[in-house]
Amino acid sequence: MTRATFDLIKEKYGYYSSWAIWADAGGKPKSNIGDLRIFDMDANPSVLGELKPHIVLVGLNISRGLIHKPFANFHDPRPQGTDFKIRHAFKGTEYWGAYMTDLFKNLDEKDSNKVKALIKNDPSIIAAHVNFLRDELRHVVGKSSKKTTLIAFGDVVYTHIQKNFSAECEVKKIPHYASQNYNNKDLYKKAVWQSLLGSSS
Repeated sequence: MTRATFDLIKEKYGYYSSWAIWADAGGKPKSNIGDLRIFDMDANPSVLGELKPHIVLVGLNISRGLIHKPFANFHDPRPQGTDFKIRHAFKGTEYWGAYMTDLFKNLDEKDSNKVKALIKNDPSIIAAHVNFLRDELRHVVGKSSKKTTLIAFGDVVYTHIQKNFSAECEVKKIPHYASQNYNNKDLYKKAVWQSLLGSSS
């Protein structure tokens, strides 16, 4: 990826998205999760070589208030944040550097059941957000020769991604990192890799 493309994505989608790259953890599992200096191209230009725009991790929606800094999504430093589990699951793997975004933009809701109810009551919402994501992927993936892989966080996202993108992309599903079934990072990592590979890693 070029610096120009990176800057374009940052300007156009930065308040919805991020990259699966985080600063290293310190003494605690959540430490440095919100450190966005890693995306400072002047201070850390080598990060461009880590980006993998043909791999896209897709969440459902923002659940902590609208994002006010580019690429801050999925880098939640709050005590109740669970984004650190994603870092732990993908650190040192082929998925490190993937693009990250949400299916539903500007929809701040913690309860996924309420999101599902909203979609059910107004199906036109789905089409609008799917079209937005499709345009977003055109900018992010560009003319990459590699087939795009979309990885959905949870069942709801997977249903819509599979229906709308499986003809052109490989679609996979992993558990949601906020699921209470995985109350620590190691359990979550194991579940992710069982989903992706059929075995733990």
